[in-house]
Amino acid sequence: MLVVALPMAGSAHARGLPWDSAEPTVAVADLPKQGQRTYSLILQGGPFPHGKDGSVFGNRERLLPRERRGYYREYTVDTPGIRSRGARRIVCGGKRRTAPDDCWYTSDHYSSFRKIVP
Repeated sequence: MLVVALPMAGSAHARGLPWDSAEPTVAVADLPKQGQRTYSLILQGGPFPHGKDGSVFGNRERLLPRERRGYYREYTVDTPGIRSRGARRIVCGGKRRTAPDDCWYTSDHYSSFRKIVP
């Protein structure tokens, strides 16, 4: 009997997105200008314009690499013309908030992510 292990539905592997060198990326310079501003604020430690910026991101969608709770933090990327926080975010992970190990950008409220590269 042959047993085949299939990736979990909704996981990065199930969607063909292994978290390795083939993962989808976006350069800092290619982020929208609001995203570049948010990324710069993350590295500076703020101040952030939204009260929820810097709050724990739970990775419930399991699209980012699995890490312990509290590893990931989320930050708002403003969307021109929208009064709410909108759908754009940067999520960073690591022990030091101003020197994150990795950051990801989502323009669709956590439905997909692209790793931010220099």
